[in-house]
Amino acid sequence: MTENNKKIAERIQSNYAPQSTSQTKVEKLKELDKKVKNPARIFAYVFGSVSCLILGLGMCLAMKVIGGTTALMVVGIIIGLAGIALTSSTYPLYNKILEKRKEKYSSEILSLSQEILNEKE
Repeated sequence: MTENNKKIAERIQSNYAPQSTSQTKVEKLKELDKKVKNPARIFAYVFGSVSCLILGLGMCLAMKVIGGTTALMVVGIIIGLAGIALTSSTYPLYNKILEKRKEKYSSEILSLSQEILNEKE
């Protein structure tokens, strides 16, 4: 059997072998870090995208791209201002969510990272 075939067989075998469920401390620390950051990121992406779409709708109405009446232009200005306010508030809201998540998980993250730093190699 060639060396290449052995490598292929070992790779396939590793896919079917039972996986170890124990995590290292570094993996746990990375997972906790994701638990802190991901909800804030997801919120910022979704909220920011929706608020930009609202701003764009207001701009289209204000510039008479959609609808052509003066009444819709005024409505477009109002919607556009609301979109500007929502878009501008995305980053402060992201920071607030991130801060709350950090408070929630900080003791666990700090103790685990301290254990990792104090381990002898």
